[in-house]
Amino acid sequence: MVKVLIKKLSPAVKLPEYKTNGASGMDLVAFIKNPLIVKPQTSSLVPTGLSVAFSENYEIQVRPRSGLAAKNNISILNTPGTIDSDYRGEIKVIIYNHSNNDFIINNGDRIAQMIFSPVIKMELEETNDLPSTIRGEGGFGSTGK
Repeated sequence: MVKVLIKKLSPAVKLPEYKTNGASGMDLVAFIKNPLIVKPQTSSLVPTGLSVAFSENYEIQVRPRSGLAAKNNISILNTPGTIDSDYRGEIKVIIYNHSNNDFIINNGDRIAQMIFSPVIKMELEETNDLPSTIRGEGGFGSTGK
């Protein structure tokens, strides 16, 4: 395990936790004073009341919760969202409502999950030619259904 420092921006904020030993993500919950209505086909920025600090060799990914997606057509707009190691502001989640119905978020509702992930930095080497492959420049759908 890698240690992550987490700061509650209010004593009322509940710390995330793994729900089972096999869970890869911790649920993030809404920290809001009043219920928030996310209208159909729109998004809302939802605060969590948390900020974090961790090593520069990692990132936290914010991902949708499968239950919200399957039951309510709710997702994260920029999935996965990235929390960089040098960001110290509040974690906020961009909730998107794909449905045709209003979606109500209450304080304490589980809205997303966060995954702690290693980051491998790349070194770019400029070139005029890339090695050829069978696929070549074939893009979207070029390898079949």
